[in-house]
Order: sequence, then C-alpha cells, then structure tokens
Amino acid sequence: MHRGSLAWHPYHSRFSLQVFLWSSPQADHRKENALATADCTPITVAPGASRLFQDFCSGTSAACAFYPIATGKDIWFQSSLQSSHIDSLVAELGAQNTGEPAKSGLEILRAGGGAVVTGQQVGLFGGPLYTPLKAATALARARQATAAGRAHAAIFWLATEDHDFAEINHVTFPGKRELATLKYGHSPAVPVPVGGVVIDQSISQLIDQAWELLGYSDAMEALAAAYKPGRTFAQAFAEFYSKAFAAQGLLVIDPSTRGFHALGAPVLRAAIERADELHASLLERNEALVAAGYHAQVAVGPQSSLLFLLDATTGARVALKRQPPTAEEPDGIWMAGRDRYSTADLLQILAAEPERISPSALLRPVFQDFLLGNSLTIGGPAEVAYFAQSAVLYEKILGRMTPVEPRLSATLIEPAIAELLRTHELTLERVIAETPDSLAQLLAARAMPIEGKRLLSAAGNALDAELDPLLAWMRSVDEGLGRSGETSARKMRYQMGRLRRMAANFQLKKEESLRRHADAICQALFPHSTAQERVHGAAFYFARHGFELAEQLTEKAAEPCPGHTLIWL
Repeated sequence: MHRGSLAWHPYHSRFSLQVFLWSSPQADHRKENALATADCTPITVAPGASRLFQDFCSGTSAACAFYPIATGKDIWFQSSLQSSHIDSLVAELGAQNTGEPAKSGLEILRAGGGAVVTGQQVGLFGGPLYTPLKAATALARARQATAAGRAHAAIFWLATEDHDFAEINHVTFPGKRELATLKYGHSPAVPVPVGGVVIDQSISQLIDQAWELLGYSDAMEALAAAYKPGRTFAQAFAEFYSKAFAAQGLLVIDPSTRGFHALGAPVLRAAIERADELHASLLERNEALVAAGYHAQVAVGPQSSLLFLLDATTGARVALKRQPPTAEEPDGIWMAGRDRYSTADLLQILAAEPERISPSALLRPVFQDFLLGNSLTIGGPAEVAYFAQSAVLYEKILGRMTPVEPRLSATLIEPAIAELLRTHELTLERVIAETPDSLAQLLAARAMPIEGKRLLSAAGNALDAELDPLLAWMRSVDEGLGRSGETSARKMRYQMGRLRRMAANFQLKKEESLRRHADAICQALFPHSTAQERVHGAAFYFARHGFELAEQLTEKAAEPCPGHTLIWL
C-alpha cells in the first residue's frame, strides 16, 4: 500500500536544505585565517558509499524510484502506523528497559505514539563511532515529530542475531602516536548469534588496556561496569548505550527473545509459506536495480532464502537453503547445512520455538517494522541501499513500506586537530585526498621559504611558456614530430615536478614536526584511508567529552544537512 503520489525523500520535508558555516567557539580565528570551513559538506566527502546511496541522498529520481512515497502534504510522522500488539510489545520492551529514563518512551508507545527505529551490531566496547550517530539521528527525528504534534519514541534495535563474530569482536581507539586495536580473542566454536556470546575472563585485560588508552571518565567507568565476565555481548552493549543516551530516553531492544519472535511470527511465517514468491520478487527487483545502473547490495542466489535456523543442539545460526518443489515434494524442501526440513517442519518449529527462526538482512527491516510499527527507519549507507531490495518484501508481506532516512554522517574534530587544520589551511576534503606521506609533502611545500616557492614557480611557468609555442610549431611542421616533442616535453615537466618534490622533501627533513602534524591529522580524520566514523571507537569520544556528547550529536543530527557534517568539539 503506497502512501500517495509524491516522491518521498528524507530531506524533502519541512526542513529546507541549508549549508551551515563554521560555528565553533573558535570561529573568530577565521578573521586571522582565510580558510572557510563549512559544517555541511557533500555526502561524497565520506568515501565508500555505493552510488545508489549517494543518488538517494541527492534525491536522484532513478534511485528514489526504489524507495517509499508519501501522501500529499503529509510527511512520515503524520502517517505512521500503530502496532496491533502494542500492549505485548510495551511489556516486552519494559522488561529490557527498566530504568527511569525509559519510562517516557514506553508511555509514548503505550499511548499510541510512533517509533523512530535504528540499530547496529553489538560490538566490543560500544563499537564504532557511527553507532551513536545512528542513535542521535533517531532521537532527533523523534523529537521533531513530537514537536510537530505526534509523540514519538526512539528505539535502538540490537542486531544480536547476526553470527559474524569477527565483525564485532574488536574496537579501535586513537593512541598518542598510532591507532590501537583491542580484540576479544575467544571466538565461538560455531557461528552462533553474537548477542548471546558470554564474555569470559579475558575481558579484564582488554578493560585494563582501555583504561590506559582512554583514561578515567564516566564513559570508561560505564564500559568497565558493562563488559564484565558472565555478561553477554548484548547485555554489555545495551547497558553502555542506555547510560550514554539516558538523558535522551533512548529505548533499546534485543529482538532475539522468544517473546519478540512470537510477536513477529506472522512475518517469519510468510517467509516460509511464500518463499518462492518472495524469492522471485527479489530477483525481479535486482534486475531492475541493475537496469537502472545500480547493483544489488545483497546477493540473491538460486537457493537462498530469507531465513536462518538456530540449531537446537549447538545454537549455530545456519542459512536455510530452499530446494524448489518437485513431484515428490510439492512444497519443496529446506536445507540447513546437511539437515532437511519440510515446510511443515519449519512451521512447527516457529510455533513451538519461534526464537530459532531468524530473519536475514533483507527480511529484518520487515520483521522489525511489523513488531514496532515504525514511522521512520534510520540506516547507514549499506542499510539504506538494502531497502531498495527489501521494498518488495514490504509490499508483499505488509502491504506498505516504512520510509528510510540516512543516519547522521559526521567527522568529529577535536580542538588540537582543528588548530592544525587552521594552521595549515586544510579542509577535510583535502585531507581525504591525500595519504599521510603526500600530506606531509604538501605541508612541507607550503612551509618552504617564499624565495624557494617563487623560484620554483617561475621556473615552472617559464618552462611552460617556452614549451607551448615550440610544441605548436613542431606539430605544424609534422604530426609525428609533434608527438615526439610532446613525449619529450612530458619528461621535462616530470623533472620539473621532481625538483619541487626534492625541495619539499628537504623542507620535510628540516622540519620533522610537519611529518608529525600530517600523521596526527590523518589518524584523527581519515584513519587507514577510511572515514573516521567507521574506524574510531565511539567510547573514545564519550571518554574525552563526556556523555554530554550524546546531546551534542542529537542536536547536530537535527540540522538539515543532506551530506557529511563536521562537528567541532
């Protein structure tokens, strides 16, 4: 059931597109430094996102055709749906959110309010920086909806059922001179859901290392209290973020329980009973994405399904493969590893032990929205791209689709790094375009005495001034002669560039501080040539700036930036 005829886009709302100029407390420095720095930069500044996601953010019609639409003048919070099982849902949520800060959100849901939902895997020590960016975005949108007249709660969905432990068993914190990666070394013997992995005594050594890296803070106290032997990864992660966003009233949900799976059983049942129909729809959608110039984020193979089965003995999460119907098996056969199941077998498991049937990445948002009655879903670049495929599942199973909006994408800039950027007149775009080595050379070239810069520039300009008319004459005499001349000219210009590099390298050796500056800037803003939000652990910033940072991120997420935001701390 579509919501009307107007193309919906996360930034086509009551907010207008604006570019905010640098508004940090150090703004007066702009009088001394001509470098103009904008808080809102294009989404392409953050590398690694798919073209589908980038086109969605820019509102390109080809991309938005795969996403939901809104009704007339209404926007998402005015057309939200109420869950049909709200009393049971609030009871289950209340069992997992027992603190005083959660009461307001639970009351909003109980009274018929809406939900803005986001989520993430339950990583070690709070996971990467983009995790709180998701939470902050959900909270900001819930506040905006509430202010506009319909109360909303923000809910953080813990992706506890994922089984790729290698994705969540480590965290990276900036050290004094290099990045430090802490890794939980005891992996499960089989691929079980990560949320249920019990933390053992080895966590104590990692906590000690975290104390050394982060120093004393409320955030470090919270990490040490949450990540203890005997706790699960889900419990530790939920406790840390419940504290980090306590003032904002964020609700968390671990959906892996029997209660939540029983509530969401209609979606899981549809994925079993209508498996072939849904598979055909996904293949058709993938073809449409390719025809539009995009690619499917999640591969859909000939035997793939939308479900996983948890082994009753080992707890391993095994993908269910679908064997098509035959004369002998008119309903088809399901394979979980070497084990065979009929459709009736799976339906029986769903009825008796619903927590053993687990949704895939494409089915998860449908399962989530059926449970929570989402008004809006907040996702990262990959998750937003998944929605282009999941849309057909929404329509087939729910008869509607919930709008999706990108999370806040941001780079956090600490005061010391901000000072280096001002000193060397650097923008984030320029930092991202360089390696640590090339940035160091750039700083050295800029630090070169003015006389050396003038002489190198004059020599380069003189070379070009003499070569251009000479090459033009040679081409006029003979085409082959012109080509040979251009080859020689390129070699001469290369040698001119080599002279520039030699002078910069000399300056770099003379001023070792420039190398340290380049390394510090790259480590802080573009570590390992990757966006900061994907590498740095969130707990590092909470430790340095307090849990007050949660409110600062939430306020920044409320600003209408359709790209990448710079946050000056």
